[in-house]
Amino acid sequence: MFRWIPYAMVRVAAFFIAGILLGIYQPDIISLGLAKTTLFLLIGLYFFIYWVLSKRKRTLILGILGLLSVLFAGYIHLSLFVHWNQPDHLSTYNGEIKYYQAEVLGLPEDKANSYKYNIRIVKVSDGESWLPTNTRALIYVRKTDDQTKYFYGDNILVYGEPQLLQPPQNPYEFDFKRFLSFKNIYHQQFVKSDQVHLISPVKSKGLRYYSFIVRQWGVAQLMKQLPNRQEQAIALALTLGVTDGIDNELQSAYASSGAMHVLAVSGLHVGILYAIVLLLFRPLRSLSWSRWMIAIVSLTVLWSFAFITGLSPSVLRAVTMFSFIAIAKPFGRRTSIYNTLASSAFILLLFDPFLIMSVGFQLSYLAVLGIVALHRPLYQLWEPRSAVLDWVWNISCVSIAAQLATFSLGVLYFHQFPVYFLFSNLFVIPGAIAVLVTSILVLVTSFVAPLATFFGIILQGLIQILNFAVFSFEKFPFSLINDIYITTTQCWLLILTIAFLFLLISEKKFSWMILSLICVMVFSGVQWYHYDQDVMKNRFIVYNISGHQGVEWISKGRSRFVGDSSLVSDDERMRFHIKPNRLFCGVKEVETQFRVDTPKVFLVNGKKMGVINRPISSWPGDLELDYLIVGNNSFKSFAQARKTINFKKLILDSSNSSYLASRIQSEADDVVHAVQHEGAYVEIF
Repeated sequence: MFRWIPYAMVRVAAFFIAGILLGIYQPDIISLGLAKTTLFLLIGLYFFIYWVLSKRKRTLILGILGLLSVLFAGYIHLSLFVHWNQPDHLSTYNGEIKYYQAEVLGLPEDKANSYKYNIRIVKVSDGESWLPTNTRALIYVRKTDDQTKYFYGDNILVYGEPQLLQPPQNPYEFDFKRFLSFKNIYHQQFVKSDQVHLISPVKSKGLRYYSFIVRQWGVAQLMKQLPNRQEQAIALALTLGVTDGIDNELQSAYASSGAMHVLAVSGLHVGILYAIVLLLFRPLRSLSWSRWMIAIVSLTVLWSFAFITGLSPSVLRAVTMFSFIAIAKPFGRRTSIYNTLASSAFILLLFDPFLIMSVGFQLSYLAVLGIVALHRPLYQLWEPRSAVLDWVWNISCVSIAAQLATFSLGVLYFHQFPVYFLFSNLFVIPGAIAVLVTSILVLVTSFVAPLATFFGIILQGLIQILNFAVFSFEKFPFSLINDIYITTTQCWLLILTIAFLFLLISEKKFSWMILSLICVMVFSGVQWYHYDQDVMKNRFIVYNISGHQGVEWISKGRSRFVGDSSLVSDDERMRFHIKPNRLFCGVKEVETQFRVDTPKVFLVNGKKMGVINRPISSWPGDLELDYLIVGNNSFKSFAQARKTINFKKLILDSSNSSYLASRIQSEADDVVHAVQHEGAYVEIF
């Protein structure tokens, strides 16, 4: 029988998270002032009842008041953390900005055509005076041959005005604006290299500065020992969290084999280091002082690792979580692992409440919770007779437990499931351990060239073996189930189903079976509703993809797509702008046609749709189009289009110039839809 009494921090963390989520999803449900007043009254009422009522009568009331206070505290904490609400934020400034001064907050991120910088704008100027501000933003500096790269802490002068991030312009497209708002970033700017100038290098060289210095040194050492680009990418990603060098081939292979988690330095890598420390100190477990010694060494190793990885948020989260576990170990039975995990989450959310919306945060804690809760019940299902089988079974149970715990979120966020994850992880996890340890040995022995070279050769061989295993699993038939779509409701139903089934196994009560079946039935009902209301509908979409034409007709899982060749061949753009809508609509078959200059007419579900990509002077006069899609600046005015073609609706795709689209739309706003300014045109029928 589960009892809440021993899990005080679990209750506190749960209600604190509830308050944060209330502030995220319902920010205007109550004013900040009223929330503060309510919290003050709840605390006052708490102490009043504490002194008035007897212990027996007050326990339940005090518990409710305390948890409500924590909930309001979470709501207030989130509200105060949002920069958008602050009076010195750039969102409150209405004047012209000719240039601004900013501080670089991290290392440059290497993109295809630019370098991305995370900056903090400290003051802006209209050309005559300066106004102080505290605003985080992103700038993308176009690459040039003689480009200056900026470092953490550099003060820079940027010409131009940062723009507010825009919401998604296409149906079910990833909401980049919302994603960055969880990092308190609301502005971005695309600039040329001559629009950015260094004012002064970093002045206050704090811990983070030296952490980046050490990280760059580590990158240089590993690259020196590994000549192959793919081997460099694996070592840098797995050891230092540098993922810039991971190409599409590597990413696809590791994703298909269920090994993608090893390329993102987070809980797995920190857990490996912690496990190694525990293993090394295992012979000393019987000594009275060993628990505290292990805790001290563990904390030293974990935080040193965080330092050499540049104190990245994902590593800091994992190190904080395992630090709480390491500190709790010496107390033995006096503490609960669930309280320990809840305490670490609570502390992290005090520093950054938006972490609750981080996919990495959610998956890390779910994976650890899954291992803690499910590993032992799974392991006890079979008792291998040999030590080798026992080791394999133990590793398998850890992998299964983590996968079961994160399965629902993985499908919700990534829409895929690696079929052979269990078998691949038998090779990948030991391989990742070996690569991580050997990489650290390369760094440690870098001052002794022969030793560093020796470990570098071993490291190269280990990565080659690891990559061979990963690419082999990728080639297996049906290695990856793609394009899985579930709703958030279905995600929660899957989590509950898995939880009820394990409660059924552990407690052997039929009621858990009934609850799991109810969840499955509701899941199926939601899936049927989505299929009936979304998949079976006919859709006509003209996408907003800057500089490109993308027109799609979707009917009952089949798609006809017309787009220019440069768009169709651009996998990244297709994946970002178009695939999410296809996924939602259950598209299984796609017929692709390239854009041509010859005018074309399509008949879809009784609707006549014309596509024009070059200027024309005539059109069959008796042909009336329901929709006319115009691209490539084919008409200079609405009057010209109306004179040439008989249509009901004019749609200007994103291959037209922004100025021309605005002008034509102003002539007949009720008949014209310019996707550049209004977002994608979508009609469901």
